[in-house]
Parts: sequence; C-alpha cells; structure tokens
Amino acid sequence: MNRLTAHLIDDAGFISPRAVADEFHTTVKEVAVLTGLSPDTVAKQSRFRSKASQQRLRDIVMILNRALPWCGTPMQAYAWFRSEPIPSFGDLTAEELVKRGMAEAVKEYIGRIAEGGYA
Repeated sequence: MNRLTAHLIDDAGFISPRAVADEFHTTVKEVAVLTGLSPDTVAKQSRFRSKASQQRLRDIVMILNRALPWCGTPMQAYAWFRSEPIPSFGDLTAEELVKRGMAEAVKEYIGRIAEGGYA
C-alpha cells in the first residue's frame, strides 16, 4: 500500500467517503457525485460499507492510485480523473466512464499507458 491507499483504506479494508473528501479537499456530497452514488449512501456508514458502494469507491481509489505515477501528485491524479478527456473512449473522462460502470476499462487503459502503449 502506498500513502494514498493507506490513507483512504482503513484497517478493516473499507474506504470512507469522508477520507476521500478530506484527501481531495472536497465534500462528501461531491464524493457522491464523483462515484455516482447517492448523497444519502455516502453519508451513512451502513450504506457506504455495502459491497456495491465499496466497489465503486475502491474503483476510484485504484484508478487514482494507478494514475499517480504519471500524474505526479494525488491532486493531479484527481484532476486528471475528473477533467481529462480520454480519446479512445470518445473523449469521456475517467469519472464519466466509472459512473457508466466502465471502471475496468479505465484500469486497463491506464495499464496500457503504464506499459508504454498508446491510448
């Protein structure tokens, strides 16, 4: 685990929307928008700890973690995730793709880039 994942994933293996919000200087409500989850889901521990909610949060953390080496800092990875269009996906951002259930495709894309491949 690196500093980013160690900070966002607790000892029990859960990702807290509050930890994500704190790391990226935003609100829990914005984390809901980021993940495509409802604000009610990310605000209540019993809901954000569900398997589906944790998978969505984990996808985002893993994508940010994979982008970190070429983005430089967690904030730059977060900015890339939210705003950089990806040409091979019709100029959708990683955020838009995750919301559409395409997190695995984003992870594969980052893996290709990391190996020196093309977008």
